[in-house]
Amino acid sequence: MSLLLGVNIDHVATLRQARYALLPDSPNAEPSPVDAAHDSIEGGADSITIHVRGDRRHMQDRDAKLIRAEIGVPINFEMGITEEMIALALELRPQFACLVPETREEVTTEGGLDVVGRRRETGDCIRRLQAAGIRVSLFIDPDLDQVKASAELGAEMVELHTGCFANAEGDAVETEVQRLADAARLGHSLGLQINAGHGINYGNLFRLFAVPHLTELNIGHSIVSRAMRVGMMEAVRQMKQLMATYPTGACD
Repeated sequence: MSLLLGVNIDHVATLRQARYALLPDSPNAEPSPVDAAHDSIEGGADSITIHVRGDRRHMQDRDAKLIRAEIGVPINFEMGITEEMIALALELRPQFACLVPETREEVTTEGGLDVVGRRRETGDCIRRLQAAGIRVSLFIDPDLDQVKASAELGAEMVELHTGCFANAEGDAVETEVQRLADAARLGHSLGLQINAGHGINYGNLFRLFAVPHLTELNIGHSIVSRAMRVGMMEAVRQMKQLMATYPTGACD
């Protein structure tokens, strides 16, 4: 089984909103997240990740609905644990939902969901989504207690937050890789699918290959940034080509 790539296209919507946030119905509104999703698939994306935030800073509800209707690969719907987002998820019925922490002050998602501290509401959200046929992932820090709690609540997957790894320098890189590897081994032993995401790019990807049992990487900013130079299809193709060197058997 090869390592899968989920392409997060939120930043395509960020660029559009910089000019057209007040003109949502303008025929000139660009770039199109839907087009970016199609181009990502042409480049080899295995799934498309979108995050409709409570403040609608990038993806809008209409984007999510169009992407869900038009895209043939699985949709990974990142969402905060709120009644508003649960209702939207139940309307969209994406193949996957990834529960993430969300604050209005942050530029992007910083840190994992506190499953241990938010056990009751997280468990309730998981059950409601799963009852609608949606597989659930929890975006968590590589903390063993968070991994255990995720398995106990019945999530099918965890997405290990790789932000600390991506920002580490020197000896700290190996420390963060070890944390991720330990969390991956534990999660795998508990029956969880192990995904990873946040801050992964074309340069640090190979250091992440020391983490076993990875099934899917969710990557957005780096791919969208490279697409400014080479186009979306080629940016995705290049990332997939690099990911193909993930050690044989490490993702089984």
